[in-house]
Amino acid sequence: MGDAGSGQRSPAGATKYKGKAIGLAVAAAVGGFLFGFDSSVINGAVDAVEGTFELSGVVTGFVVAVALLGSALGAWLGGRLSDRWGRTRVMVLGAVLFFVSSVLSAFAFSAWDLAIWRVVAGIGIGIASVIAPAYIAEIAPASLRGRLGSLQQLAITLGIFAALLSDQLLATAAGGASQELWFGLAAWRWMFLVCVVPAAVYGILALRIPESPRYLVAQGHREEAKAVLADVLGADEDPEERVAQIETTIRTDQELANQASLRGPVLGLLPVVWVGILLSVFQQFVGINVIFYYSTTLWQAVGFEESQSFLISTFTAVTNVLVTFIAIGLIDKVGRRPLLLIGSLGMTVALGTMAFAFTKATGTGDAISLEGSWGVIALVAANAFVVFFGATWGPLVWVLLGEMFPNRIRAAALGVAASAQWVANFLITLSFPEMLDRFGASIPYAMYASFALISFFFVLTKVPETKGVQLEDMEGLKVQRRGRPASA
Repeated sequence: MGDAGSGQRSPAGATKYKGKAIGLAVAAAVGGFLFGFDSSVINGAVDAVEGTFELSGVVTGFVVAVALLGSALGAWLGGRLSDRWGRTRVMVLGAVLFFVSSVLSAFAFSAWDLAIWRVVAGIGIGIASVIAPAYIAEIAPASLRGRLGSLQQLAITLGIFAALLSDQLLATAAGGASQELWFGLAAWRWMFLVCVVPAAVYGILALRIPESPRYLVAQGHREEAKAVLADVLGADEDPEERVAQIETTIRTDQELANQASLRGPVLGLLPVVWVGILLSVFQQFVGINVIFYYSTTLWQAVGFEESQSFLISTFTAVTNVLVTFIAIGLIDKVGRRPLLLIGSLGMTVALGTMAFAFTKATGTGDAISLEGSWGVIALVAANAFVVFFGATWGPLVWVLLGEMFPNRIRAAALGVAASAQWVANFLITLSFPEMLDRFGASIPYAMYASFALISFFFVLTKVPETKGVQLEDMEGLKVQRRGRPASA
């Protein structure tokens, strides 16, 4: 295990320990890949599903969006189950749900049983959205926690891109998503079936990685926790000291057992839980998933052909992947709050530009079009929005949710906040087509710009800076006017 108690390690030794921490974080973040893949794979199949089962637009929209409600349930359950079963066992549960739902979705015989299996997939997505940030935060050294926590969002963006690419390759190979491909199955069914591969990988990795040291200490497995920490801590951190800190917080939690719930004075919840909920809601209310769920339709409205629209959507997904590396490089140097504030302002300008550009549109609903330079302006603004979101609010919200809550409520509070995120995602996804039909694209984008602007003032006044703070010290974290954390 190395000289855990010496406090001195060679550069090669420090690299080894960092490598182990990164390896464990990557393994946990595979859940984020499944999260992105499984939530986006329906996009390539939706038209074929609608035609195969002869669905109305309302039912089709429900089949697409219903997984998000399952995700809200999964996030709520995942937070609670992880405190009872442990982080890695709940990861395995999520992998099983992904695997089963992928197979049964591929062999669906009606829209309603497909909707049921999409809910099951959603529960798995919700579990993954909670467990990975919590696990990464609990095994990462403080100096690396922001960067490793950002791997969750990087994995999500890679999953979205992989789903787009997989859908396109399968549809092209079959000559259309509704056409037969292999073994008598239509291409859209294979789109669901391929998800069994990353689901199996996730399950195998979850069985092989060590349990969270905080859960181990809580269960009385002190030496196991110390061994895990000895494998991942940096040169300036002592595993014995960290275990002692965890034990102290657990004893404090037991003494304050009546405060271990999420209930508090602000509308029935603790203020820090509301901060987590609102971070989650703002992350979705800026409309990021409109770009990913409806981007092909939007860019056809701008004047691009269907094949060109797919290429632009793919470019947008790749951009989202690449800019996540900006957050990974800056989060532990600049801090969480400055990046969120920059992101809020950038998204406000980009979304406001899109809203103004679409005031020049002609037509209604899916028949809107933008002529001349306004189409290019809208396209540039949309990708600028993706850049600002992907470099700031996309990864940073997951990092903050994994680290900002006190130990005694972390998993449960993270579950509630993530559930709110999925409900917000559901509301935005379901409302956009109706708003587009009634008001055109300008009004919804103006609304998203307003939420981005409000998020700036929310971060400025309510969100604490957690950069470099040990998880055991989150209990006393407060927000000062300038955002510096102070211990109670």
